Amino acid sequence: MLAFGEKVEGYDSLMFNEREVRAAAGIVFLFAFMAFMSGFLTGNNEPTKLMVSVFLFDFFIRIFISPKYAPSMVVGRWIVNNQKPEYIDAAPKKWAWSFGFILAATMFYLVVLNDIRGPINILTCVLCLGLLFFEAVFGICAGCKIYNLVHNKKVKHCPGEVCDLSRVKAPIQYLNGLQKIVFILAFIALFYLTFGDIIKFLIFGE
Repeated sequence: MLAFGEKVEGYDSLMFNEREVRAAAGIVFLFAFMAFMSGFLTGNNEPTKLMVSVFLFDFFIRIFISPKYAPSMVVGRWIVNNQKPEYIDAAPKKWAWSFGFILAATMFYLVVLNDIRGPINILTCVLCLGLLFFEAVFGICAGCKIYNLVHNKKVKHCPGEVCDLSRVKAPIQYLNGLQKIVFILAFIALFYLTFGDIIKFLIFGE
């Protein structure tokens, strides 16, 4: 009942539904992004304090009780319950979410308990948002990749079958020369539009 992951017939380890995990990441990202932008644009840190507290509480349940009872995971399961499950190994997620819990605890200490404002808060928030965004939108779990680097026992079931080294990419997955140019230009433009003001603030304080 309180295991980290769930038993699924045909698999020899505890599993998660990747669709549910990504939905939960998207939910947390949405509210965290709104709280961050509210604080950044208006100077009102109250929404950020609330979101940091909720974020910490949610990840506390995921790590120390069971992910299946964390509010974001429950809502995520409800949202995608008509979609076919995509099963992934649960173990790497504990590693990844523990890192998220540490970030949340750091923000809770800085923002909620001590009302500290400055570059360290912004950088920590941006890191959290970035990790959540990549999880929700692309299915890329940075913590899971680190898990595979430091553990001898590699996971077998990863999002999008990326753990299967024998898998050959389909022709539709490759970029041609023009697409590569578009990719580089789009990346530069998006990076500047997203982080340009933050970089200016960190460098010039304006």
